[in-house]
Amino acid sequence: MKTTTPFSVIYKDESIVVLSKASGLSVAADRWNPDAPRLDKAAAGELFPEGGRLYAVHRIDKDTSGLVVYALTSAAHRKLCLDFENRKVEKTYHALIHGRPDWKTYTVDVPLRVDGDKNHRTVADKRAGKKAVTEFSNLGSCGSFSWIEAKPVTGRTHQIRAHLAWLGFSIVCDPLYGNNEPVFLSKIKRSWRGDTFEERPLISRLVLHAFKLKLTHPETGEKLECTAPYPKDLNTLRNQLAKLYGTDPLKLSGAEG
Repeated sequence: MKTTTPFSVIYKDESIVVLSKASGLSVAADRWNPDAPRLDKAAAGELFPEGGRLYAVHRIDKDTSGLVVYALTSAAHRKLCLDFENRKVEKTYHALIHGRPDWKTYTVDVPLRVDGDKNHRTVADKRAGKKAVTEFSNLGSCGSFSWIEAKPVTGRTHQIRAHLAWLGFSIVCDPLYGNNEPVFLSKIKRSWRGDTFEERPLISRLVLHAFKLKLTHPETGEKLECTAPYPKDLNTLRNQLAKLYGTDPLKLSGAEG
């Protein structure tokens, strides 16, 4: 039986590797389930079948798809960790949210506290939280949804999701900060004539994608920009919403044409 590799290689040299992962795959050990599949182990096994190691320098949520960078040497690891810590790496995410913001851009500078409630969510806490800044851009609305571009300046756990919650919005299919309802074409297309009992959702996972990374190569000092194409499910959703409402996040963000 053929299996699908849950990641693809976007860039690789002797110092670093940039991967694009599928939603649902952890990037490092899961404290709740230490035996859960992990991106670092899966990638190391495929990229270095005779033995090798990936050094983690940052994380993205398990349910988020898209870019993750790993160092391949201890020297590259030290340099990249410092760059992430000193906010020298520019991270860009795309998300589909419920609702229609009345702003074009909005910078949220609200401290966040990790594991702040009984559901282990990150919550806004101006007294006990740690500094957290996210720059949001509203790429355009499509029906009851809107495409959002998010650039987290800091790197707190669930930062984008928590800051959107503070703004009064949730990401589509978010099981922790939203209603986790899948998106069905029958719900958004008035002329849909299919069988509702046979219909499959356009997407049923968190619609958050780590789309772009801009960083300085730890060895050469050159600027490196990597982009992760939308996965199949996200691209299907994008195409359907673009047909219905004329709103395409890739064109509006300048990623296409």
